[in-house]
Amino acid sequence: MSATFVSELERIVRELESDPSGVAHFSLAALAGRISGNLGVKPDEVAILGVSYRWRHLHFLVPEALKHVGYIPLSSTVAIAARTVRESRPEINNNFRETRHITVFESVKTETLNNTAIQKIISAPILSGSKVVGVLQVSRKGDSPETAGPDFTSDDLGKVLALCKPLGKLLQHLCPE
Repeated sequence: MSATFVSELERIVRELESDPSGVAHFSLAALAGRISGNLGVKPDEVAILGVSYRWRHLHFLVPEALKHVGYIPLSSTVAIAARTVRESRPEINNNFRETRHITVFESVKTETLNNTAIQKIISAPILSGSKVVGVLQVSRKGDSPETAGPDFTSDDLGKVLALCKPLGKLLQHLCPE
């Protein structure tokens, strides 16, 4: 992740703090596209989920095609995103296909999503202060781990984590609970 991209995101957050009317013009989908480009994955391999503590679930903010498919209960014992929230800890799983997980979201196929299986994933908490307000997930999809692309590394995780702090402030403006 380039330092300029993180700086740009921080600048956008400062602008939204000084002029909240800009929230209506901000596109999380465009941001996810930039994240995918910076990490060398496809746009549908980036997911941003918001946390609803009121309803005790996660909901998709991006990809937009998954917004109305369903929710992930925070109590789920098989959802990596729910575990990321509960433990407030990032995770790399380069053997995700072999891990027990929720598959319903992978089976959704639209014009902007392909329903190829997730083989590898990074899941990181998006924090506002010490509170988890969302989850950023970056995946590699394919028919096999080999066709999905290279394994994620600690360097990739560092790039994802660099985005999580400004994303936390951004989600506070876009999705106040």
